[in-house]
Amino acid sequence: MAGSDIRVGLIGYGFVGKTFHGPMIAATSGMTLVAVASSRPREVGRDYPDVEVVPTPEDLIARDDLDLVVIASPNETHRLLAEAALRSGKNVLVDKPFMLSLSDARSVVETARLCGKSVSVFQNRRWDSDFLGVKSVIDSGRLGRIAHFESHIEKFDPVPGPGWRDAFVPGAGMWFDLAPHMVDQALLLFGLPTAVTAEIAVIRPESEVDDWFEVILRYPTHRVTLHGSMVVAGGTSRFSVHGAAGSLIKHGADRQEDRLKQGCIPGSPGFGDDDDAMMFHKSDGETETLPTPPGDQMAFYRALAAALRGEKPNPVSTNQALGVMAVIETAIEASKQGRTLPLPLSAEERAGWARTEEALT
Repeated sequence: MAGSDIRVGLIGYGFVGKTFHGPMIAATSGMTLVAVASSRPREVGRDYPDVEVVPTPEDLIARDDLDLVVIASPNETHRLLAEAALRSGKNVLVDKPFMLSLSDARSVVETARLCGKSVSVFQNRRWDSDFLGVKSVIDSGRLGRIAHFESHIEKFDPVPGPGWRDAFVPGAGMWFDLAPHMVDQALLLFGLPTAVTAEIAVIRPESEVDDWFEVILRYPTHRVTLHGSMVVAGGTSRFSVHGAAGSLIKHGADRQEDRLKQGCIPGSPGFGDDDDAMMFHKSDGETETLPTPPGDQMAFYRALAAALRGEKPNPVSTNQALGVMAVIETAIEASKQGRTLPLPLSAEERAGWARTEEALT
């Protein structure tokens, strides 16, 4: 692909395909959106008049003019489409969640290896302003030894919506929707946990799927709490980090998704700005206001383009994808059994995670 644009086919033009992938592909230097598989040809045509629309994912995968297939279809289709695209000689990017199970994730990773192609996961929230700010303070050592890290995403939707994410279908529910980002961020900061404790529940009377969770990632010296709810009005702090030298609080969440919904061009001036400062409560009782850096979710697609050109490593390695899926699956089982469970990763997979982390630092 050196010296020419990466030709991209997008499967799915629902909320994720229309809001995130289409605009980001179009705004990425060295990428060209060639075709979209969608049942909404008029909508695609309005947004991208020069892009061909095909009726089915199979039609798109069968094309011989694509280098990368981006899968933004419902979660239960991810494995079938990813493996078909890999076997057809395409590189693949899958929107989160990568797969519905660790076994499916392993199968897709092995298919990519056998086909000699790349597979990655859309972990754009590694470049959220809130996460970048919190990570920078943790990495600086100013908080001292970390004792407790909390990540919260709460919404106020007391009545389930009409979409498939609120329907009783595989891959629906709040845990599959939010956990891939929250777990990925936690693992980037602290590595693989030793065990997982979880409660995943349905708290809205009309809900068919989980809409509340509290999951604890257990580490030898600290704990990570991931919390989500669909019935919180007013919100809570996005991140709270407590260490031996004080606590860091980040109240407001990244705004890039809101700006994409408004039709802003990703990467445009001010797109990732975040004027909600972080508060550092020091051990001596003083409080310091720390600026939040701008977010830059476009960095994912730039990194992926560089990886496909052979210039940089995959921005989300297969080892990282397997690690996140292991936590997601273990939390579900821990909640069902009411037990704390270890991650079902092999020694080879754990070693692969460690090698990936070393390569990226």
